[in-house]
Amino acid sequence: MIETDAFGTVMIILIMALLTLATRVGGMLFMSYVAIGDKTKEFMNAMSGSVLVAVIVPVAINADGPARIGLFVTGAIVLLTQKLLPAIGGGIFAVAICRQMVI
Repeated sequence: MIETDAFGTVMIILIMALLTLATRVGGMLFMSYVAIGDKTKEFMNAMSGSVLVAVIVPVAINADGPARIGLFVTGAIVLLTQKLLPAIGGGIFAVAICRQMVI
Protein backbone atom coordinates (compact mmCIF):
# COMPACT_ATOMS: atom_id res chain seq x y z
CA MET A 1 0.00 0.00 0.00
CA ILE A 2 1.35 3.43 -0.94
CA GLU A 3 0.94 6.10 1.71
CA THR A 4 -0.79 9.28 0.64
CA ASP A 5 1.71 11.67 2.18
CA ALA A 6 3.78 13.95 -0.08
CA PHE A 7 6.25 11.21 -1.07
CA GLY A 8 3.48 8.69 -1.71
CA THR A 9 1.59 11.15 -3.88
CA VAL A 10 4.69 11.84 -5.96
CA MET A 11 5.26 8.09 -6.32
CA ILE A 12 1.68 7.57 -7.51
CA ILE A 13 2.05 10.33 -10.09
CA LEU A 14 5.37 8.92 -11.31
CA ILE A 15 3.93 5.41 -11.60
CA MET A 16 0.93 6.74 -13.57
CA ALA A 17 3.27 8.73 -15.84
CA LEU A 18 5.43 5.67 -16.50
CA LEU A 19 2.38 3.52 -17.25
CA THR A 20 1.05 6.17 -19.63
CA LEU A 21 4.42 6.38 -21.37
CA ALA A 22 4.64 2.58 -21.62
CA THR A 23 1.14 2.42 -23.10
CA ARG A 24 1.93 5.06 -25.71
CA VAL A 25 5.31 3.60 -26.67
CA GLY A 26 3.86 0.08 -26.73
CA GLY A 27 1.01 1.24 -28.93
CA MET A 28 3.40 2.93 -31.34
CA LEU A 29 5.61 -0.17 -31.52
CA PHE A 30 2.61 -2.45 -32.01
CA MET A 31 1.04 -0.26 -34.69
CA SER A 32 4.34 -0.01 -36.58
CA TYR A 33 3.80 -3.67 -37.55
CA VAL A 34 0.17 -3.20 -38.58
CA ALA A 35 -0.81 -2.09 -42.07
CA ILE A 36 -3.30 0.75 -41.81
CA GLY A 37 -5.78 0.74 -44.67
CA ASP A 38 -8.34 3.33 -45.67
CA LYS A 39 -11.12 1.74 -43.61
CA THR A 40 -8.88 1.64 -40.53
CA LYS A 41 -8.03 5.33 -40.98
CA GLU A 42 -11.73 6.19 -41.28
CA PHE A 43 -12.47 4.17 -38.14
CA MET A 44 -9.69 5.89 -36.16
CA ASN A 45 -10.85 9.34 -37.29
CA ALA A 46 -14.44 8.55 -36.30
CA MET A 47 -13.39 7.19 -32.90
CA SER A 48 -12.08 10.53 -31.65
CA GLY A 49 -15.47 12.15 -32.22
CA SER A 50 -17.24 9.18 -30.64
CA VAL A 51 -15.10 9.40 -27.51
CA LEU A 52 -15.73 13.14 -27.29
CA VAL A 53 -19.49 12.62 -27.54
CA ALA A 54 -19.33 9.80 -24.98
CA VAL A 55 -17.68 12.20 -22.53
CA ILE A 56 -19.83 15.27 -23.23
CA VAL A 57 -23.33 13.75 -23.36
CA PRO A 58 -23.37 12.43 -19.75
CA VAL A 59 -22.02 15.77 -18.56
CA ALA A 60 -24.73 17.62 -20.47
CA ILE A 61 -27.45 15.37 -19.06
CA ASN A 62 -26.28 15.41 -15.44
CA ALA A 63 -24.81 18.91 -15.36
CA ASP A 64 -25.95 21.86 -13.34
CA GLY A 65 -26.85 25.22 -14.88
CA PRO A 66 -23.35 26.71 -15.17
CA ALA A 67 -21.98 23.57 -16.84
CA ARG A 68 -24.80 23.59 -19.39
CA ILE A 69 -24.21 27.27 -20.09
CA GLY A 70 -20.51 26.48 -20.55
CA LEU A 71 -21.34 23.71 -23.03
CA PHE A 72 -23.63 26.08 -24.93
CA VAL A 73 -21.00 28.84 -25.02
CA THR A 74 -18.33 26.37 -26.16
CA GLY A 75 -20.56 25.06 -28.94
CA ALA A 76 -21.50 28.55 -30.06
CA ILE A 77 -17.87 29.69 -30.24
CA VAL A 78 -16.88 26.58 -32.21
CA LEU A 79 -19.71 27.19 -34.68
CA LEU A 80 -18.77 30.85 -35.08
CA THR A 81 -14.98 30.57 -35.22
CA GLN A 82 -14.23 26.93 -36.12
CA LYS A 83 -11.44 27.08 -33.51
CA LEU A 84 -11.39 24.74 -30.52
CA LEU A 85 -8.97 26.48 -28.16
CA PRO A 86 -10.89 29.77 -27.92
CA ALA A 87 -14.11 27.76 -27.56
CA ILE A 88 -12.72 25.77 -24.65
CA GLY A 89 -11.44 28.95 -23.02
CA GLY A 90 -14.80 30.66 -23.51
CA GLY A 91 -16.66 27.70 -22.03
CA ILE A 92 -14.40 27.58 -18.99
CA PHE A 93 -14.75 31.34 -18.55
CA ALA A 94 -18.55 31.12 -18.82
CA VAL A 95 -18.72 28.37 -16.20
CA ALA A 96 -16.42 30.32 -13.87
CA ILE A 97 -18.50 33.49 -14.18
CA CYS A 98 -21.78 31.60 -13.68
CA ARG A 99 -20.46 29.78 -10.62
CA GLN A 100 -19.14 33.04 -9.19
CA MET A 101 -22.59 34.59 -9.67
CA VAL A 102 -24.18 31.42 -8.18
CA ILE A 103 -26.48 30.72 -11.11
